[in-house]
Amino acid sequence: MDEQGRIVGLDVGDVRIGVAVSDPLGIVAQAREVVERRSPEEDVDAIRRIVGEYEAVCVVAGLPLNQEGRPGPQAEKVLAFIEMLEAVVGVPVETQDERFSTAAAERALIAANVRRKGRKKVIDKVAAQYILQTYLDRRANQRKRDSE
Repeated sequence: MDEQGRIVGLDVGDVRIGVAVSDPLGIVAQAREVVERRSPEEDVDAIRRIVGEYEAVCVVAGLPLNQEGRPGPQAEKVLAFIEMLEAVVGVPVETQDERFSTAAAERALIAANVRRKGRKKVIDKVAAQYILQTYLDRRANQRKRDSE
C-alpha cells in the first residue's frame, strides 16, 4: 500500500471497535472514536461511513495473534469481520499484529494519569491508535529499506 492518504485503524473487539485515523501523509495516527457493536451488518456499515468520511485509502485491522504468533479463536472472529468489511468499504483492508496493543495503550493512559473510569472510555480507540501507528512505522521503515 504505497498510495498517500488517510488510513483508518481498527481495534476490533467483541463489544466495541476502536477507531484511529492517520494524517493525510500516513505518518501519525490519532485516536478518533469507539463504535459500540450492534450487529455485523451495522458494525460494517459504521466503519464504511468512517472510511468515507475520512476518504481513507486503506483500513488496517489489528489481528490478535497468540504468543507464538498464530491466529487463535479471537483472530478468527476478526478475520470474519474483515472479510465482511472488504466487501463493502471499497479500499484494501490489511492486518497488523496487535499483540500487546491494549496493554501498551493501558500503560500510556496510566502514565498520563487517566483514572480507571476514564481509561475504560478511551482504551479501545487508543489501542486502535497504537495498532495504526505500528503499521505506519513499519511501512515507513520498509520504504526506507527499499530506497537504500
